[in-house]
Amino acid sequence: MKTADFDFDLPEDRIALRPAEPRDSARLLVVRDGGLQDRVVRDLPDFLRPGDALVFNDTRVIPARLSGVRERTGPEGETLTLEVEATLHHRDAPDVWSAFMKPGKRIKVGDRVRFGAEADGACLLGRLDATVQAKGEDGLVTLRFDLSGPFLDEAIRDVGVMPLPPYIAAKRAEDDRDRTDYQTIFAHWDGSVAAPTAGLHFTPALLEALEARGVSTHAVTLHVGAGTFLPVKADDTADHRMHSEWGEVSAETAAALNAVRAAGGRIVCVGTTSLRLLESAAGEDGVVRPFHGDTAIFITPGYRFRAADVLMTNFHLPRSTLFMLVSAFAGLETMKAAYAHAVAEGYRFYSYGDGSLLFRSGT
Repeated sequence: MKTADFDFDLPEDRIALRPAEPRDSARLLVVRDGGLQDRVVRDLPDFLRPGDALVFNDTRVIPARLSGVRERTGPEGETLTLEVEATLHHRDAPDVWSAFMKPGKRIKVGDRVRFGAEADGACLLGRLDATVQAKGEDGLVTLRFDLSGPFLDEAIRDVGVMPLPPYIAAKRAEDDRDRTDYQTIFAHWDGSVAAPTAGLHFTPALLEALEARGVSTHAVTLHVGAGTFLPVKADDTADHRMHSEWGEVSAETAAALNAVRAAGGRIVCVGTTSLRLLESAAGEDGVVRPFHGDTAIFITPGYRFRAADVLMTNFHLPRSTLFMLVSAFAGLETMKAAYAHAVAEGYRFYSYGDGSLLFRSGT
């Protein structure tokens, strides 16, 4: 399909810069059988049935945006410095991360980078050194750090800041509130550089209401990479390459979800991250199997869903892989109508915005 098929108009003032308070007071657009209902997130139990299973992503966002200085020896032996920024993307080894760097074109293999330092040598929050080992497309580089394992994790926490999405970071600076605002109540395993934002709407009170409704909750882990923010540059969706992300579905969770399905319950995915992981773990027969490794699944209209029946998700960018996914799930024309309604009714978009509850087309 053409990428232009997934375009729509979005006014700048629809981009949310802070989450709703309390979190479950955010608006919820329910999309079912071509119809639209305007509700709020705390109404979610009204749309689920006893025996349904809610699947959330328990990844934790790390402070993955690092600022520092590139150092290179010049032709006369002098030290050439350049202020740089790296957004960590995927952990490749205990001491190696792939990252998107700016300005990417001025980075070379072999460059040394001092994170946590300014060009004049003044210390910001500490110091973390790395060597550029490889370069790819879109500013993607491979960084081998001088620290490894838990020591590297601690240094990243000291030096890094929360990696707010570019459409928020362009409008305001990251602050201390984002350390908690940009983290779900499910967050457990460190590794994401972007929040699974549908989970941001949940509160203890909402989870209690879901439990009282007879809805079970289950965790999977997908460490979201910075590639989720990359635009689709190809004119045809078939030419777009997804960046891989690491995920895990335990044997216990797989068995529980299969039992829910066998008993007539529905699998309700909280966010596109849990949906993509479950679809990666499910076979053609619809059975969810244990999964441990990378996935680069790219879902566009025409995809046959194997595991997910209902999807709760935020409102996504025009021409993005995530808008393509929801269009595959609920139908392209249905989602265009839903997004037009959301814009007209003042819904708040993107990571800190409102939510939608989508029932799979044909179910």
